[in-house]
Amino acid sequence: MGITNNRFIRLSTFVLAVAILLACESTPEVRSNLDPSANLSNYKTYAFAPQPGTSRGGYSTPLTTYFEMAVSREMDARGYRKADSNADLLVNFNANATEKVDIQSTPGPPVGYYGYRAGLYGEPGVETVRYKVGTANIDVVDPSKKKLLWEGVAEGKLTDEVMKNPQAAVDKAVAQMFTKFPGHVAP
Repeated sequence: MGITNNRFIRLSTFVLAVAILLACESTPEVRSNLDPSANLSNYKTYAFAPQPGTSRGGYSTPLTTYFEMAVSREMDARGYRKADSNADLLVNFNANATEKVDIQSTPGPPVGYYGYRAGLYGEPGVETVRYKVGTANIDVVDPSKKKLLWEGVAEGKLTDEVMKNPQAAVDKAVAQMFTKFPGHVAP
């Protein structure tokens, strides 16, 4: 029971840490890559990778569920249908956080014409600022060709807001990435 409880605590901590990456302080930088030969209107159905990047140790996480709901909403809005098997497209996603460090210096006060004030009114300051940057990726793959057709990436500085509602952060990041998704099912 102790091992299972430890595993649950580690998994919960991981889910929370990954979810934090999605709550960006400002609008995240969003970019995408498209295979130039891809014609996404030729595809009709999609499914999710059996073990998406947000699952851990064979377990589906709440973060996985949030991504699946948000991606389904975006794919459905573009006319794609979710399939239980033999889907035309396979969707995978991942999220991670990294710590960044900025060193900021503040100049000291002016020292006067001849420098006689140097050191009397304060020295230049150096401040170390640590923060987390989160990255979320969504891959859309043609499984029959084993070929990545489209990749969406959102990256930005993180805040603590996601602690209150990680699902909203995932919804926002996925919606922003899909603004760059060029696919729609052909009528």
